[in-house]
Amino acid sequence: MVALGSLWIPILVSAVFVFLASSLVWMVLPHHQSDWQGLPGEAAILEALRKSGVKRGQYRFPYAAGRKAMQSPEMKKKLEEGPAGLLVLWEKWDISMGKMMAGWFLYLVVVSIFVAYLTGHVLGSGTPYLSVFRVAGTAAVLAYAGSLVPNSIWWGRSWSMTWKEVGDGVLYGLLTAGVFGWLWPR
Repeated sequence: MVALGSLWIPILVSAVFVFLASSLVWMVLPHHQSDWQGLPGEAAILEALRKSGVKRGQYRFPYAAGRKAMQSPEMKKKLEEGPAGLLVLWEKWDISMGKMMAGWFLYLVVVSIFVAYLTGHVLGSGTPYLSVFRVAGTAAVLAYAGSLVPNSIWWGRSWSMTWKEVGDGVLYGLLTAGVFGWLWPR
């Protein structure tokens, strides 16, 4: 067993490596460019949203407040006619990229802390690189990629986007595993 306090270097270095890799993945590589597309008639839709006074939040449409309302003939008709979907809305783009990047880095540190906790709990000092890589990599891949598939199953997110992000998560997990194997206490 290795104490969490003695794993701060691999925790921070792995977070930095994944932060840099994710920056390259999203800013340099072209594979995520097709993940989103614009709405046809965007100007009219934006104007309708402005006029409606809809506030920042998550929305499902058509919306039914509860199981009974979902079974009503009116709701069934709305669902058959379409469109149906999910909408995450900001009143305006007031999000600071710096704040988002800081939040992302904090998340990476938290993932690395959990990877360190698990790996340190099951392996001791002096464990060979590949054994550390295997345990840390399994935990990190699960953390970075494991929760993405349900978004396509339950919420209709495109499978191509999900599989690309799962691939990114595997890359991040392997980087984390490599750093932990490299910097594991001897």
